[in-house]
Amino acid sequence: MPFLDTLLVKKDDGTVKLLVYRKKTHTDQYLNFNSHHPLHQKLGVIRTLVDRCKAVVTEEPDRQLEMQHIQSALARCGYPDWTFRQVQQQSNRTEQKKDKKKREETSKGRVTLPYIKGITEPLERIFRRHNIATAVKPKTTLRNLLVHPKDKLQDTVKTGCIYRIPCMGCDQVYIGETGRTFGCRLAEHKKEAENIKGGRYTRSQKKEAEKEENKSAVTDHITRNNCVIDRDGAKVIDREDHRCTRWIKEAVWIRKSTPVMNRDEGGYRLSHVWDNILKK
Repeated sequence: MPFLDTLLVKKDDGTVKLLVYRKKTHTDQYLNFNSHHPLHQKLGVIRTLVDRCKAVVTEEPDRQLEMQHIQSALARCGYPDWTFRQVQQQSNRTEQKKDKKKREETSKGRVTLPYIKGITEPLERIFRRHNIATAVKPKTTLRNLLVHPKDKLQDTVKTGCIYRIPCMGCDQVYIGETGRTFGCRLAEHKKEAENIKGGRYTRSQKKEAEKEENKSAVTDHITRNNCVIDRDGAKVIDREDHRCTRWIKEAVWIRKSTPVMNRDEGGYRLSHVWDNILKK
């Protein structure tokens, strides 16, 4: 009789006992220990199964058999013995739960971080020192890689995007953002550049034109360096509908994409604290 992972067994003397119920199709496949996930999520798998065993199974011999089953199943998923000992040590620390509850009550906020091994863990410790709670999410999932229910849009019709325009004459690139379609913004860059190139100047007028700042840094680069912009290589590198968040992403891409022809660091002033992380 299954009910909420519980199997009700009637004994010969008429009494009943409770066991953990598993379907016949159950495979004992859990989160693999070698997968790209933070350690506390892997320990959470052990903790969940152990807590279910303690809460459901009523008799001690059955509880020991269930624990043996859990250990053998997780061992096949790559879990070493020290993980079980660590979960046991954590469960014995009652003060840890009190401290956690106290931190949550006085927390200054919560930050969700994508998990990148070797980077996310130090960031969590830093946020914890400043009493900021953290949550971790996977950076790449099978759903993101395999499931694409919508037709792929061409870059020219995409809106709310951060884009990249390379130069054919040097290795500099321009990073920009727009809430309109990328094709519309690219046409504006092209029109301004053509107006500058189409005019006829005397030698002195050309020198004066080179000193002037145009509306776009792309046009400044063309005028001062006699370069040609690679319009075919221009593409959308990121998307964000929220304007302020889009400014932050633009600043991140400018910092990552050196050398750039941009005159400034974008619409958001990004702290240099993030430089080491962006380099990685």
